[in-house]
Amino acid sequence: AGTPLVEIVSEPDIRSGKEAAAFVEKMKSLLEFGDISDVKMEEGSLRCDVNISLRPYGFEGYGTKVEIKNLNSVNNVQRAVEAEIVRQTEIYLKGESVVQSTRRYDETTRKTVLMRKKEGAVDYKYFPEPNIPPVLISDEFYSRVKSRLPKTALQRKEAYINQLGLSDYDASILTSGKDLSDYFDAIVGFGAPFKSTANWLISEVLSVASLRSEKKFADWIQPQHMADLLIMVSEGKISGKQAKEVFADMINGETPKEIVAKKGMTQVSDEGQLLLWVTEILDHNAQSIEDYKNGKDRALGFLIGQIMKLSKGKANPAMTSELLIKELSKR
Repeated sequence: AGTPLVEIVSEPDIRSGKEAAAFVEKMKSLLEFGDISDVKMEEGSLRCDVNISLRPYGFEGYGTKVEIKNLNSVNNVQRAVEAEIVRQTEIYLKGESVVQSTRRYDETTRKTVLMRKKEGAVDYKYFPEPNIPPVLISDEFYSRVKSRLPKTALQRKEAYINQLGLSDYDASILTSGKDLSDYFDAIVGFGAPFKSTANWLISEVLSVASLRSEKKFADWIQPQHMADLLIMVSEGKISGKQAKEVFADMINGETPKEIVAKKGMTQVSDEGQLLLWVTEILDHNAQSIEDYKNGKDRALGFLIGQIMKLSKGKANPAMTSELLIKELSKR
């Protein structure tokens, strides 16, 4: 149907279901970040067959091979391998021989089920394709193609850590999928701070992503809009608490600038106005001033709360706290 099929065959160097699952996860990442496939195993974009044979410890030859076809998830790769290892072990312990065959994995019973027996390589019906001549790949062509490969998840992760200063934990999550990594790159490309972007994607965006019907992050909140929101926070125009409220409305399609303007959320950072609010609250709260001077830290929190109430939540919290402490020292 005009759709290319890529078949990747590994060396027989995998020794457990856990290793097999890790290999598939790594391969999925390479294929996804290389723009080769969306690697959605549940939809058939990627499937995995495994060949399993056992041999005694220290024995260099290979045992009889059994193939398990069409595994549709990484978890099932691990479970199928582990189930088949158990099955073949039980056969050998009985003194019997494993028969070369093709099997499938039953998710309900968590066992492998016989599909058909195969006596040898001829039963696999391998033969050269007569209509396709040999394809010769030159070293020059290989080098040219390799130089144009997109960055892998590991390369992006290293860049996030070494160049952007992100933690290993944050970088690992951001590179867990290509769409998320692309979304992060697009947002910071519009000037949003690296660390706050990472924090927001991990703590806020991912928490609601599973509830959305859109397949890509950028389909429900444009990177430019997300960047605008985070820049507003970094510039002190809105608080982090206000940003969460704005974000909830952005999911419905509005831009952060429209939401902030409509709700009158713009944070006041003018020192003159802040000083007026601070002075008014101090003039009416002599007892709180006395409590603060006597070492009662809760008094400071009370005064800040009163200023925020007076300003209807618009006072810049950091500047307000700094000005308040400065004015308290004068009284």
